[in-house]
Amino acid sequence: MRQTVYDIKNMFQDSAFLKKTVMIALPVALQGMLNTMTNLVDNLMIGSLGSTAIAAVGLANKVFFVFSLLVFGVVSGSGVLAAQYWGNRDVKNIRRVLGLGLLISLTAAVAFLVPARLAPEMLMRIFTTSEESIRAGSAYLAVVALSYPCTAVSNTYVAMLRAINRVKAPVVISCAAILVNVVFNYTLIYGNFGAPALGVVGAALATLLARVVEMCSLLAVVYIGKTPLACRLKDLFGYSRQFLSLFFRTAAPVICNEFIWGLGTTIYSMAYGRMGDDAVAAITIATTIQDIAVVLFQGLSAATAVILGNEMGAGKLKRAERYAKYFFLLQFLLTLLAAAFIVLIRWKVIALYQPGISDEVAELVSRCLIVFAIFTPVKMFNYVNVVGVLRSGGDTLMCLFIDTSGVWFIGIPLAFIGGLVLKQPIYVVYGMVLLEEVYKAIIGYWRYRQKKWLRNLAV
Repeated sequence: MRQTVYDIKNMFQDSAFLKKTVMIALPVALQGMLNTMTNLVDNLMIGSLGSTAIAAVGLANKVFFVFSLLVFGVVSGSGVLAAQYWGNRDVKNIRRVLGLGLLISLTAAVAFLVPARLAPEMLMRIFTTSEESIRAGSAYLAVVALSYPCTAVSNTYVAMLRAINRVKAPVVISCAAILVNVVFNYTLIYGNFGAPALGVVGAALATLLARVVEMCSLLAVVYIGKTPLACRLKDLFGYSRQFLSLFFRTAAPVICNEFIWGLGTTIYSMAYGRMGDDAVAAITIATTIQDIAVVLFQGLSAATAVILGNEMGAGKLKRAERYAKYFFLLQFLLTLLAAAFIVLIRWKVIALYQPGISDEVAELVSRCLIVFAIFTPVKMFNYVNVVGVLRSGGDTLMCLFIDTSGVWFIGIPLAFIGGLVLKQPIYVVYGMVLLEEVYKAIIGYWRYRQKKWLRNLAV
C-alpha cells in the first residue's frame, strides 16, 4: 500500500509523463465521446420508432462491429510499428506501414460489403428469429454497408496520425462528421425539411454521408497540412521481406485477435437475439450508455500504446516500464470515477428513451448498467493492459490468446447457458458473460509481470 501511494505521488510529479498522456489521451477520449454521443443520438431518434427498431438496428450493426474490430486489429498492429518507427523518426517505414494497413483494411471492407449488399436478410437471420427485426435490419444494413470502405480509410489514417502524435485534427473532423450525421438523421428518419420519412433507412443514409465527410476531411488534413503521412502513391508500397516479416509478426496476431474476439462477442448477440426484442433493446441501450465511460479508457489505452511505443522505439526501456506502472495507476483511479458516474446517471439517460421503450425495458437497462459498473475495474484493466501495454512492445500473440480464450471458452458458453438453458433475464446473462474479464485480468497481469512486452521493435 505504501509503495502504491509512493508511485502515485511520483506519477503526479512527473509533468512530462502527464503532459504526454493528456495530449494524446484527451483528444482520443473526446473523439470517442463524440462518436458515443452520436450513437446515443442515433438510438434516441430510432428509439422513437419502438423497441423493434432499436433491436433491428442494433443487430444489423453487429456486422459493422465485427468489421470495425477487424479494421481496429489492422490499425492497432500498424500503430504499434508506426509508433516505434516514430520513436527514431523513420518516416519512410511509417509510410509503408500506412500503405499496407490501407490495403488490408480496404480488402476487409469489400469482404463485408458484398454479403451485406447481396444477402442482408441472411445475415440478419444469424442474429434473430424476429421477422420484423429481420425486415427492418436488412433494409438498414444494405445501405449502411456502403460506408465500410470510408471507415477503413478513416480509421487507418487516424491510427497513423496518433502514432506520430497528431491527435487534434481527427477530433475536429469527428465533430463535423457527427454534425452531418445528426442533421441528416433528423431530416431522413422523420421526413423533415421536405424530405421523405425513411425510418431506419434514413438513419443508414445519414451514417453513410457522415463517413464520406469524415474520410474526405482526413485526407485533406493529411495532404494539405503536409504531414509526414502525405506522400506519393508509390511511397506507400515497396516492401522488403524483412519489413513484411516484422509487420505480420506484429500485426497478424492483433488482426486475428480483434476479428476472432469480435466474432465471439457477436455470437453473444445470437443468444441475446433469441431472448426477445426487449432483451436486445435493453442490452443495446445499456451498451450505448456504458460507452460514455469506456471512452476514457479508449483514450488512456491509445496513449499507453503510443507513449510506450515511442519510448521503447527510442531505446528507453526503463522509462517505458515506469510509465506502464503509471498508466495502471491512472486506470484504477479513473475506474472508480467511471463506475460511480454510470450508476448515478443511468436513470437520467434512460428517461430520454421513454416513452419509446416500456418500463420493463427501462428496468432491464438499469440493471445491466449496475452489472457493468461492478465489473468495470477488471474490464478497464484489461483494456489498458492488452490494447496498451502488451501490444506496445509487440507481445501480440499473448494478447490473441488472452482475448480469444476468454470469449470463446468462458463468455460464449455462459451466454447460451444463461439465456437459453437457464432462461435468466438479460442482466443476469450479461453478468455471466462479464466473468470472462476476471479470467483475462488474471492471465494478463501475470503476462505483464513477465516483462516480455518490454522490447524495442524498431532496431
